[in-house]
Amino acid sequence: MIKLLVILLVGVVVLRLMFRMFERSQIYQPTRAFWAQAGDLGVPWEDVFFHSEDGIKLHGWYFRSMDATRGNQRAVLICHGNGGNIGHRLDLCSVYLELGLDVFVFDYRGYGKSGGRPSEEGTYLDAQAAHQWMQTTGRFKPDRIIAHGESLGGAVVVELARRAGLAGIILQSTFTSIPDIGAEIFPWLPVRRIASFHYDTRTKLPAIKIPVLFLHSRTDRLIVFKHAERNFAVANEPANIMSSPWRTVPDS
Repeated sequence: MIKLLVILLVGVVVLRLMFRMFERSQIYQPTRAFWAQAGDLGVPWEDVFFHSEDGIKLHGWYFRSMDATRGNQRAVLICHGNGGNIGHRLDLCSVYLELGLDVFVFDYRGYGKSGGRPSEEGTYLDAQAAHQWMQTTGRFKPDRIIAHGESLGGAVVVELARRAGLAGIILQSTFTSIPDIGAEIFPWLPVRRIASFHYDTRTKLPAIKIPVLFLHSRTDRLIVFKHAERNFAVANEPANIMSSPWRTVPDS
């Protein structure tokens, strides 16, 4: 009986470790190589290196809009999704630049040229550091910064709004939480009980008192539209939700 219990215990531990490894590999899918370069946009830009509160060296690109009115300028801080790096986000940067907004897009730890290894708290600290860089350079006050989060980045942006001042946030294809996604994909597993990553957007949204815009495709098969609806339902006014028939980002 003791031998059987030991075997069962070892089996449970091994399965738990395997789940942890699988969970991490699904949540973080960074790449180091750049699919495109900042100069491809043809606007003034800076190659930026800065540090997180816990000492991780991070990398980003700061783009200056050609149409901006400097006296009353706003900027967008982009927190990207779980895959690739900032080189995959130039189309999004271009949209905001055409609107006359400056753009700062950065890589979380472990992505692109940023050091370290990604983690949930790590991504939060990285976004805080990027937000702080925008202020300490003397360019923008918090009420002139809008944060745009793609998918996983939406959860990061919501946490950033809890920790720092922002003019507003935009959540693109953002889930309610990682355990909710896991339970949908693996309904036969006790995902909610064993998940080690949370990114609990829905629980945190009621504490956000700034404008929120939700962007989500109704045909998104990974992060289905009901996630946007559930997030929208708990958000404070002013909040708006916009949907489209197409998925706008390639990663989760």
